Amino acid sequence: MLRVGIAGLGFMGMIHYHAFGRIPGVRVDAISTRDPKKLAGDWTGIQGNFGPRGTRMDLSGVRTYPDLDAMLADPKLDLIDVTLPTERHLDVTLAALKAGKHVLVEKPIALQPAEGRRMAAAARKARRKLLVAHVLPFFPEYAAAYKLATSGRFGKLLGGHFKRIISRPDWSKAALDYSRSGGPAVDLHIHDTHYIRNLFGMPKAVFSRGVQAGGGVQYLTTQYIYADPGLTLSASSGAVSQSGRSFTHGFEIYLERGTLCFEWANQGGQPTPVMPLTLFKPDRSAERVKLGSSDPVEAFVGELKYAADALRGKHDGKLLAAEGALAALTLCHKEIESVRSGRVVKV
Repeated sequence: MLRVGIAGLGFMGMIHYHAFGRIPGVRVDAISTRDPKKLAGDWTGIQGNFGPRGTRMDLSGVRTYPDLDAMLADPKLDLIDVTLPTERHLDVTLAALKAGKHVLVEKPIALQPAEGRRMAAAARKARRKLLVAHVLPFFPEYAAAYKLATSGRFGKLLGGHFKRIISRPDWSKAALDYSRSGGPAVDLHIHDTHYIRNLFGMPKAVFSRGVQAGGGVQYLTTQYIYADPGLTLSASSGAVSQSGRSFTHGFEIYLERGTLCFEWANQGGQPTPVMPLTLFKPDRSAERVKLGSSDPVEAFVGELKYAADALRGKHDGKLLAAEGALAALTLCHKEIESVRSGRVVKV
């Protein structure tokens, strides 16, 4: 049995709690939060932009810690799942590794690449696993698109465009607090930089334009520059004025013999498949790609099962490795540098 302690109990901590509960051989043994209501099982104040709302929980059998250090010292725990704000990732990860625990930390791995490198070095020194919870590759549309695009059936990759846009988040002070989260150009955009790096490889340079606000970048569009001049790739991400569409994401991936398209949005509070994952073929046909469950929590179940299997030695955990997370964070910061300088920035 893999025994997990969850550090932090906001929306993502709640989703991870539910997801772990669906994985055989894994149990959430402990949670830590400074909120006494949540420790008592009142999660009704937890809400995100997808998935279930918080409710009242029966936490009998779960050890509850108002003091995080006390949970890190719990000898019965194998894994600490860090779902605290990004500003806390460095210190909590270092403390958990020092306590002899494996660590799964929410994306982004840290606020700055140098912090992420310190975390990775500490994991190597402690001989413990450090995994980073990048969930996007486990969403069915993104998983299916990756499989199709890399299958060779439709020729080589020619490029694409990715987007991830939210309404200006009046529901979350942290989302636009650049000192806590890195702002949308890191906290939001890193989903796509991680996926882009996995699918297309690391670009040699980036050129970005964007809107700066409050010390950070609120919205940007980036052109990724590769050594192959025939590979044309771009992405847009950030927070804009669209209160009736709180979230939308999607992509177009261009191949020699086909195009993959997908777009999903939360419109007026309703989940809306604007463009279900579709493969457009040279014979003028449009084929709806068959997918698995549409329950968004299932993507987190897949992600956390992948992490658990890595800890149990079933595979190397490459998809959630610190190396890929650091590359994604580096790309975000190079794009921010390009916005601020107005120049092409080498990666």
